[in-house]
Amino acid sequence: MLSFISQNLLKSKTKTLKHVQHTLYKMESIRPMSKSTSIPKKQQRIRDHGYDNYMEVEKKTRKVLKFQSLILSQVNQTLPISRLDVLARRLGFKQYEAGAFILKFPHVFEVFEHPVQRILYCRLTRKALVQIQQEQEVLLAQVPDAVTRLRKLIMMCNTGRLRLEHVRIARYEFGLPDDFEYSVILKYPQYFRLIDAKDTRNKYIEIVDKDPNLTVCAIEKVREKEYREKGMAAEDSRFYFRINFPPGFKIGKYYRIAVWKWQRTPYWSPYDCIEGYDMRSIEAQKRLEKRAVATIHELLSITVEKKITLERIAHFRMAMNLPTKLKEFLLQHQGIFYVSTRGNQGKLHTVFLREAYRRGELVEPNDLYLTRRKLGELVLLSPRKAKIDGELVSYQRNRGEDGMERYRRECAENDFELSKDGEYEGMEYASNSDLDCDLSSNTIDEDDGVYHMGNAEDVR
Repeated sequence: MLSFISQNLLKSKTKTLKHVQHTLYKMESIRPMSKSTSIPKKQQRIRDHGYDNYMEVEKKTRKVLKFQSLILSQVNQTLPISRLDVLARRLGFKQYEAGAFILKFPHVFEVFEHPVQRILYCRLTRKALVQIQQEQEVLLAQVPDAVTRLRKLIMMCNTGRLRLEHVRIARYEFGLPDDFEYSVILKYPQYFRLIDAKDTRNKYIEIVDKDPNLTVCAIEKVREKEYREKGMAAEDSRFYFRINFPPGFKIGKYYRIAVWKWQRTPYWSPYDCIEGYDMRSIEAQKRLEKRAVATIHELLSITVEKKITLERIAHFRMAMNLPTKLKEFLLQHQGIFYVSTRGNQGKLHTVFLREAYRRGELVEPNDLYLTRRKLGELVLLSPRKAKIDGELVSYQRNRGEDGMERYRRECAENDFELSKDGEYEGMEYASNSDLDCDLSSNTIDEDDGVYHMGNAEDVR
């Protein structure tokens, strides 16, 4: 009897144990919501259409710049249409694509017939030439600012020097002229030194001395300004960054706590030397990670348009101690940066500084940015408006020719006689004729290449 009872108890305990194990297995298979207070490493990119639309215009402008450099490199700055397709393939255009591309932008490119050879040529319009001239003038005028930007860029490097080729690739973003090696580096020997590497043939730009006045980051100036205006607590505003998440970005309770803790984490400045610190602790790793955010923030702040491609940031990765996986690192901080994949069929990644833009425009524009935007305005102008401008030119020419013919015919019919002082007696009639009224209503402003028809203020 005792043996029977003991066997039943063992069976019931075994069933209970199996039931408990099965329940625990189900609980492990269902992954609960993470309650970690650290920012997740991998995040999905949330699109912001304001920046993507900006890059759609930039994509067209980039192709237009390639065509402009191609035309300006030719003799007399003209290019025969017969050679257009062959030369455009070097720029990445397919067959018969270059001609259609030029016709899309009649305010930038002009197709005309050669008066002697009677073949079609392509050249830049007067508006495009004026824009190029203005950009060159502004580029030369802001060379002192470009010198400051280059000094700050080299001062962020851990070795105090930067490869010349990497700066040449990114010269457009930092507002450096094409001949910056002579007009900037060699012209200012008190700031820069050009050296050759011993093992390789690479050239490096080395900073002569660090100016303490240039070691103040842009985010530090923003913190000081907001602290003086709003009177925020010094503990909360000492290490924080401006965060503005894109529309549709889901912010949970624990993610918000993680961002709040990250904002209060201290870090080293991008201009500070960190060779003597121990990087093995968790606190040092957090500071180093936030220092990388500050470095990219400062790198974008010293650019002309507060944006740069991810591929060009990668050139400075080793010199500035940036993470290896830059794209994942930037997606981890989508409230500070925005990564756009528009342009070059998704192979090009452009990084924007979110706080510097508002509604697709820079909050604090500079002269070089404004002159470059004029090219984008020419690209966005409708081809129909260019057709209307051409009709106005032909209308003016025809009306002028008809008036001159009518004037000559009237002179012949009325048989003007010379007065005593050698002037025509009918000159008063000629000055008050309809021809004078017609020509005065259609004027050409030669300064900006704009045709004005009467009181039509909308014609630009």
